[in-house]
Amino acid sequence: MSTGAGTAEQYAAVRARQVLVDAALRPATVTIAAGRVSGIEPFDHPVVGPVLDVAEAAYLLPGAVDTHVHVNEPGRTHWEGFATATRAAHAGGVTTLVDMPLNSLPPTTSVGALHAKQAAAAGQLAVNVAFWGGAVPGNVADLEPLHDAGVLGFKCFLSPSGVEEFPPLDAVGFKTALAEVARLGSLMVVHAEDADVLGAAPHPPSRAYADFLLSRPDEAETAAVRRVLDGARETGARVHVLHLSSARALDLLADARAEGVPVTVETCPHYLCLEAAAIPDAAPEFKCCPPIRDAANRDLLWQGLLDGVVDVVVSDHSPATAEEKHRGDGDLQQAWGGVAGLQVGFTAVAAEAAARGIGIERVAAWMSTGTADLVGLTGKGRIAVGADADLVVHDPTATTDVRAEALAHRNPISAYDGLSLAGRVVATLVRGRPAVDHEHGRMLRRSA
Repeated sequence: MSTGAGTAEQYAAVRARQVLVDAALRPATVTIAAGRVSGIEPFDHPVVGPVLDVAEAAYLLPGAVDTHVHVNEPGRTHWEGFATATRAAHAGGVTTLVDMPLNSLPPTTSVGALHAKQAAAAGQLAVNVAFWGGAVPGNVADLEPLHDAGVLGFKCFLSPSGVEEFPPLDAVGFKTALAEVARLGSLMVVHAEDADVLGAAPHPPSRAYADFLLSRPDEAETAAVRRVLDGARETGARVHVLHLSSARALDLLADARAEGVPVTVETCPHYLCLEAAAIPDAAPEFKCCPPIRDAANRDLLWQGLLDGVVDVVVSDHSPATAEEKHRGDGDLQQAWGGVAGLQVGFTAVAAEAAARGIGIERVAAWMSTGTADLVGLTGKGRIAVGADADLVVHDPTATTDVRAEALAHRNPISAYDGLSLAGRVVATLVRGRPAVDHEHGRMLRRSA
């Protein structure tokens, strides 16, 4: 039996000519039982039950695992919420996301706050959701209880976060939190911009994107990355550099990796697919921290991915209301910083990779397998027997015309608005089911 992607049934199998298994594409029939991959069989393997037959040119891939998403619920649900965020994720081929500890109220810096967030998420999840904890001044004693409660690791800032309830760690606080993270065998993920460098940079009121770039110089990232690496060396903690924007940090990171420092690195679709020269002035939908830099920097980030210095690609979906994004009437120093890219990121990176001659296998390694492995969700991010049947069908011959008002996230603002991208997500399956059902996604926790 063959059915279309709109069926509400759980599929017994998906059959495709290009299935990504063990980092290679091949024809296969992927069988599904109890929401997991039960077999990877020859293409013509007989199946009893509903089968999704994938178009010949399309890829069957593991669903993307986006480990950097700001859902903002509870407290700022008018910015984003679990229902809208997970619907956008599903539409974009993301089958698991990990929610950041800010900008919700309260932030996820205690077990009580985690429980409040879990209660808010209940019954609203179209895809799977896990949670980061937060490391802020004064909450070192909360890290172990949060770890025991199942968070996948801890996020901290080395410069102001933009919200008062999630302040940055100073030098002593950072080392103290790292030592605790090392003791727990957990992971510290760091917003790596240096507060002193940012404070010394010019930041006059301005609508010019070039002025905004001057206010977030490369040195803010390189200085902070040095601090992160020194902290990892001193404490032995595993560290992860969030949303790397500046390619000038790549050599520092490569040298540390060669030295054996336990560091991993992410970058984002907007740094890989957009460039400063094409960003108009007074356009806050492009404002993010750290910023989108020039085309040469973008090329070096791609090379960093290919060289293995940068490990993964994540959205850093950080939405806000139109009022917050347009605060200051085009003054980029006042506008909220963040790119809403959860639904578009996978397609944008796949399109840019294809234009550069980079195969979809590498994209899946960066956005599915690598991210799942980063946070220990080893049943995600791969098509393998026993893994969850979280799958995406991506057709590289189709086109995605991005219109902000048509995106599923809550506020219709997007840096990708108006772009026509090669390729389209045509089906997303969560544990073998294609329907967007807000009670189908599960809340995940750290494996013991």
